[in-house]
Amino acid sequence: MMVNPDGKTLILMGGWTAEAEVSRSSAAACVKAATSAGWNATCLEVDRNIAQNLMNEAPDQVFNALHGQMGEDGNIQGLLNIMNIPYTHSGVRASAIAMDKITTKQILRQYGIRFPKDLPITNENGKLVIDHQGPVAIKPRNDGSSIGVLIGENTNLPHYSHWITANSPEPSLMAEVMIPGRELTVAVLNGHALAVTEIFQDNAFYDYHAKYAKGGSRHKLPADIPCDIADTAMNWAKIAHQQIGCRGISRTDFRWDDQSDELFMLEINTQPGMTDVSLVPEQAEHVGLRMEDLVNQLLEAAQCD
Repeated sequence: MMVNPDGKTLILMGGWTAEAEVSRSSAAACVKAATSAGWNATCLEVDRNIAQNLMNEAPDQVFNALHGQMGEDGNIQGLLNIMNIPYTHSGVRASAIAMDKITTKQILRQYGIRFPKDLPITNENGKLVIDHQGPVAIKPRNDGSSIGVLIGENTNLPHYSHWITANSPEPSLMAEVMIPGRELTVAVLNGHALAVTEIFQDNAFYDYHAKYAKGGSRHKLPADIPCDIADTAMNWAKIAHQQIGCRGISRTDFRWDDQSDELFMLEINTQPGMTDVSLVPEQAEHVGLRMEDLVNQLLEAAQCD
């Protein structure tokens, strides 16, 4: 099925995951931009009746403004494929792979991309134990927006044990050596890296508050970093986008240890934030694309797998 610019466009938002509210903020910005670009666009709140609701609405195309599980992991993409409704962003396979941080690392290490060292993690009677002396990063292997990420020291991390107890079912966890240094990110649009942004904030890492709260972080665009580091970050982001099989927009996050001069990729996001404080619209504007231009490009390229 082809995109119909004169038809009905639905912008999917919300859902029932931890990132539902951020998704609504992204959708609010995207529906405004889509309408400004000439699309007949409205938002649709996603719930467990999404299949029936899509049948009732009968959209010609969908803008996927969902974040996190269900919207970013291949589930909604599979449904839209079955219903033959063109949609923006990545398809089933790329979404599922990129959402799984461990699988992403296994694939992209083959292309020379450096990641933080993996650490074995065990749950001993509700207490997480990691055999490593020094800062570590613990995170769910399949969530986004820094949901559930904890930065800690040494082997005893009881606060995360409470997070496990409070969330059912227990998430699949991963642990890495925490890389010191500076936070960088690169957006890739249709296979082309846009720019490198450096992110400054007061927390231990670029957490949920820093990502989405006004004033939660400060951005330097373009990043004031050596040319070789910028070039490597942009190249790795393009490789990740291509080899994972992403389409439309993606955003890849990095840490640069400016003492050892080593760059590390952290993850690739197939549904990056599109709010008024998000990094992707900011990078797009930096290269001359207004928000309505960006949303228009994504909608024009909407397709099924």
